[in-house]
Amino acid sequence: MDQHKDDTSRLPTILVVDDDQQNLELVQAYLEDIECQTVAARDGIEALGMVTRQKPDLILLDVMMPKMSGFEVCRRLKDDPQTSDIPVIMVTALNEFGDIERGIDSGTDDFVSKPINKLELLTRIRTMLKLKHLTDRLQRTLAYLGEIEKHARAGPS
Repeated sequence: MDQHKDDTSRLPTILVVDDDQQNLELVQAYLEDIECQTVAARDGIEALGMVTRQKPDLILLDVMMPKMSGFEVCRRLKDDPQTSDIPVIMVTALNEFGDIERGIDSGTDDFVSKPINKLELLTRIRTMLKLKHLTDRLQRTLAYLGEIEKHARAGPS
């Protein structure tokens, strides 16, 4: 089976989380320049539910939201072995060092500042998607090698 062909047949899914409708629409418009599927959530609680159902390849996460902050959403995602490998890019108007440190402590993989620069956003997304793709391939390869090793230890049947 040609793994590369198999991987490219499925478009990556990007979850955009923001409580502001205009920001959601702007980011989704920017994402039209990338071959991907987008899904949206309006708050952290909805985002956590969508992650469980959709298993996105990347999450663009607003920091300041009602109900649950982006910091808390990110921490919960990174603490769960089922979702810890999903790259998270925090989108924030915050630029204080303490806020950046808090984002890093919550497990974010990258930051994009508001107002969003389209080129910067798309470059960071492409990089994160490439890393996710390579990490997924590595995990599949390691699992395959583990199976081969297990069968080799068991000896001939």
